[in-house]
Amino acid sequence: MTLVLTGAPEAEPVTVSEAKSFLRLAGSSEDALIEGLIRAAREDLERTTGLALIDQSWRLVLDAVPRGDMVVLMRHPAKEVIAVTAYGTEDEASLVSPDDYQADLVSRPARLSFRKRPEPMRAMNGLEIDFRAGFGEAGTDVPDLLRRAILVLVAHWYEFRASYGPDEQPVSYPPNYERMISGYRDRRL
Repeated sequence: MTLVLTGAPEAEPVTVSEAKSFLRLAGSSEDALIEGLIRAAREDLERTTGLALIDQSWRLVLDAVPRGDMVVLMRHPAKEVIAVTAYGTEDEASLVSPDDYQADLVSRPARLSFRKRPEPMRAMNGLEIDFRAGFGEAGTDVPDLLRRAILVLVAHWYEFRASYGPDEQPVSYPPNYERMISGYRDRRL
């Protein structure tokens, strides 16, 4: 199973100006650095929690439909299933009809249940599920606690930027950041 980002978010949950205000910085000499820290903090938070903060497109690639005919979409909140494509034994692509599956986009994780299993499929990467996930198109759509967590992480990384080399980054995570995102982590047994 492979998850591939096919459409990156068009904005960040926090603006450079919000981060500079949080950091109590004036001037624009470090705007590029702060912008990079914001992007890295968002990517880290999304990786850690399984969330998609700003709307983005994903492709889940599977070898086959799992036993039980249920596929878990690995990003939350899932908004829509764009397309399901099955590849036959001769590598021919065919769209799976929406009548042949049911999407549960309310649950976490979102799920896709196949009413009719597409077959036969090639042995590897036989099924692709394209979907959109995210809280919305703008940073203001993201829950405030997650936006604040990004600001805390950006501030922490900004503070330690010169103490350690690029190969040693990220240096650490502040405890309050961990507490802020703990309720959003995907818990598994």
